[in-house]
Amino acid sequence: MSKICQITGKKAMVGNNVSHSKRRTKRTFDVNLFTKKFYWVEQDMWISLKISAAGLRTINKIGLDAAIKKAAEKGCLYA
Repeated sequence: MSKICQITGKKAMVGNNVSHSKRRTKRTFDVNLFTKKFYWVEQDMWISLKISAAGLRTINKIGLDAAIKKAAEKGCLYA
């Protein structure tokens, strides 16, 4: 569960470092993750989520409760 967004399910991607001589070596493109605490009004409790910047925008747009329900349907939310 290290580098995975709990709302969107985004994880690190693998690609190539390309040097000036076009030599390719493997590298990872990590996700822009934050550990953030949210107050969940429906459950009257604080929760801590590891979310990406896109997940934060999703929560701001549709709300925390709707984002958690959507993530649980997709199977992205980890206990």
